[in-house]
Amino acid sequence: MRFLKRAVQVTLMISLIFSFSPMTKANHQIHVSARSAIVIDGHSGRVLFAKDEHEKRRIASITKIMTAILAIESGKLNEMVTISDRAVRTEGSSIYLKRGKKVKLQDLVYGLMLRSGNDAAVAIAEHVGGSLEGFIYMMNQKAAEIGMENTVFQNPHGLDDHKNHYSTAYDMALLTKYAMEDKTYRKISGTKRYKAETMQGVWRNKNKLLTGLYRYSTGGKTGYTKLAKRTLVSTSSKDNTDLIAVTINAPDDWDDHIQMFEYVYEHYKTYVLAKKGEVPDLEDTFYKNKAFIKRDVTYLLSDDEKNQVKIKTKLFKPKRKWKKNQEMIPDIIGSMNVVFKGKSIAKLPIFYENERNQKPKKSFIETFQSIFHKFAGGSTWSI
Repeated sequence: MRFLKRAVQVTLMISLIFSFSPMTKANHQIHVSARSAIVIDGHSGRVLFAKDEHEKRRIASITKIMTAILAIESGKLNEMVTISDRAVRTEGSSIYLKRGKKVKLQDLVYGLMLRSGNDAAVAIAEHVGGSLEGFIYMMNQKAAEIGMENTVFQNPHGLDDHKNHYSTAYDMALLTKYAMEDKTYRKISGTKRYKAETMQGVWRNKNKLLTGLYRYSTGGKTGYTKLAKRTLVSTSSKDNTDLIAVTINAPDDWDDHIQMFEYVYEHYKTYVLAKKGEVPDLEDTFYKNKAFIKRDVTYLLSDDEKNQVKIKTKLFKPKRKWKKNQEMIPDIIGSMNVVFKGKSIAKLPIFYENERNQKPKKSFIETFQSIFHKFAGGSTWSI
């Protein structure tokens, strides 16, 4: 058994799951009306297509994505909010709140996302942040945490009442990716119709992609002001592929989003590069049948790109005493690094199966899928 820097072929369990596209601004097969646009992979965040994605622009009501996720993360959705005069007097789109009325925060968030209620935005901000100003501080704090480097929030709704309220298509895609990791946000964003519990109203979502234009739409947020023009964030899912698209100042935003999504779904696929419960090509080693990873490693690739993926596996050199006493073998025995075009796209520990760490059980479908596999260059060595 030799572990020192021996090169072996690493079997990549590549199961076809879904479509995707790693395009750049130079891709001429997509023409959008938007001044800024982007579509990214909802899982990895990989940019698939972009146009002036870092240009700072007014964003209108897609601002409310931040307002919604902060409200959800506050843990106060079941609390009652007393509506202030300031909220009632907010101009623009409204869910027609009344001063002094008590409304459940959850209802306000639905009204915010489905009907773009500016009054709801202010009511949420005052309740969650303690004041409008306190909530705006929270918005910018969260933006910095997420990595939104070219964003400044001055209000919770996106109205043109401040000169320096802006973001970028890229930053809004980052925000949406973050928000979509929350199941409550996903549910609210993808709701077509909602009946409020604590006030009169049955609200239909303004997102036409979701309510009929696009069969794969899963949610999003519309926006418009005279200065920002039409803005739109939308999400879609097909064959387990999750995508996020953003357009800013787009006269034909519905068509822009459909075109970006369809190009991605047509030209790219998601491959399972390494399967949970496995570490390939260890049959003749000390760790045979015992080494495993705890999750699948998936990535969106074109057919031309899949051969550019390499898997590098590092394993601890076994000690002689381990053969006599397997309880001395550490829980983590190495690491796996998945590299694409010279850059690491996934790093994860390799576990040794014992009483504390059991291999993940596979479903019948996962076992069947493992029949379909391809090979990519890789290496395994001891450390």
